[in-house]
Amino acid sequence: MTGPSTVRAIRGVRDILPPESALWNWFEQQARQVLEVYNFREIRLPILEPTELFARSVGAETDIVSKEMYTFTDRDQTSVSLRPEATASVVRAYIEHGLHTWPGLVKLYYCGPMFRRERPQKGRYRQFYQIGAEVLGTSDHPAIDAETIELLVVLLERCRLTQWTLWLNSIGCPVCRPAYLARLRQALETVAPRLCADCQRRATTNPLRVLDCKVPEDQPLIDALPKITDFLCEGCRQHLDGVEEQLALRGIGYRPAPRLVRGLDYYVRTTFEITTPHLGAQNALAGGGRYDGLAEMLGGPPTRGFGFALGVDRFIEVMQATGSVHIEPALEVFLVWMGEDSYAEAVWLARRLREQGFVVEVPPEEMKLRRALSLASRQHARLAVILGPDERQSGRLTVKRMADGTQQSLSEPELVALLQAGRQADSENHVK
Repeated sequence: MTGPSTVRAIRGVRDILPPESALWNWFEQQARQVLEVYNFREIRLPILEPTELFARSVGAETDIVSKEMYTFTDRDQTSVSLRPEATASVVRAYIEHGLHTWPGLVKLYYCGPMFRRERPQKGRYRQFYQIGAEVLGTSDHPAIDAETIELLVVLLERCRLTQWTLWLNSIGCPVCRPAYLARLRQALETVAPRLCADCQRRATTNPLRVLDCKVPEDQPLIDALPKITDFLCEGCRQHLDGVEEQLALRGIGYRPAPRLVRGLDYYVRTTFEITTPHLGAQNALAGGGRYDGLAEMLGGPPTRGFGFALGVDRFIEVMQATGSVHIEPALEVFLVWMGEDSYAEAVWLARRLREQGFVVEVPPEEMKLRRALSLASRQHARLAVILGPDERQSGRLTVKRMADGTQQSLSEPELVALLQAGRQADSENHVK
C-alpha cells in the first residue's frame, strides 16, 4: 500500500517564501510611505464581488470578463467572482458609502491579490498582487493625472530602478471616440483576416483591444491602423496637452504611444504605462489612466476618476534581477542559555530586546554550546549571546559575532548599542 499523494499548489499560483517575502514586505512598506505622503489613504476591499460589477464596468466583451474571471454561483444562486482588478471595487465602495460627500478629492489606495485565469508564464500568474491608487471627485484637472504619475516615479527612484519608460496616450471620450472606432472598424475589415485569432474576434467585439496585441507577426499591420490621437476632440486635445505640460513641470520625461489602450472599457482620455527592459515580453510595471463616468455607469453620482495599478510580482522580479535592493531578514540574536537556572533570565532578556525591536531566537531546550553555536550559524544569526552561570554571576554577557568568530564581554546596554549599530549599517546597505 502507498501513502496519500502529496497535495501541491494550484497551477498558476505560488507560495512566497522567506527570504523573498522580506523583499515583498520592504517594497510594500515603501509604496505605502510614498502613497501616504501624497495624501492617499488605504481602503481594504473584499476579494469576492458580484459578477455584475465587473460585467458593467470592465466590459462584458473584454477578455477579462469573457475568458479570464473566476466566476461561480453562490448558494443563494447569485453569481460572484474573484476580483480580476480593483478599480471597479473602489468605485463601488465610493458609491455605497457616500464618499462623494467627503471634502475635496477622495484619494484611496489598495494592496492585495487579484485573480485571472490566464495561461501561466513568466511574470504572469493566476493569483497576482497589485498596489493601486485612485483619485475620485469632481475635478478632471490634468495636474491630477501628472501628480499621480509622479508618485510612481518617486517609488521607482526609491527602489533604485533607473531603466524604465513612461508611455502616454489619450483614448478620447464619448464625444470623439465613436468617429475613431468607426474608422478603425473600417480599416480592420481588410486587415483582420491576416491577424491572430484573438484580434479577429476583437475586431468585432472590442476593436480598441486590437491595438494592444503583442503577437510579433501582427505588429506591422497594427502600426498602419489609424491613430486615435488624430481624432481627438478639442477638449481631449487640450487635456492631453495639459497632462504633457504638467509632466514637464515635474521634470518627468515620457514617450507618446498612440497605440496604448487599456484592456478595460471604462477608460477615457489619459492612458499611461511604465515599462522596463528587465521583464522581456511582459514588460509593464504599472499602468492606468482616467475613467470619468465609471461611477455613473455603476449607479453613482457624476464623478471624475484617475488611477493606476502596479504589479508587485513584477516590481520584485526587477529588483531581484538588477540587485537594486538587497533585503535579508536578520536574526540578530541567538540566545544560548546554559543551565536550568539561566533559562528564566534568558526569557526576560529576550523579551527586553524584542521590546526594542530586535529579532531574537531562544531555543526551548538546553543545548550543548557547540550545537547551539552551529544552529545559530545555520540560521544566519548575527550574534550569539551566551548566558550561563559565569555570565549570571558577573552580570555581563558573552557575545560572539558569528561572521568572524570574535567574542567579547558586554553589559546589556552595550549589547543594545552594538545591535543598533548593526541595524544602521543594514539600512545603509539595503538600497545600493
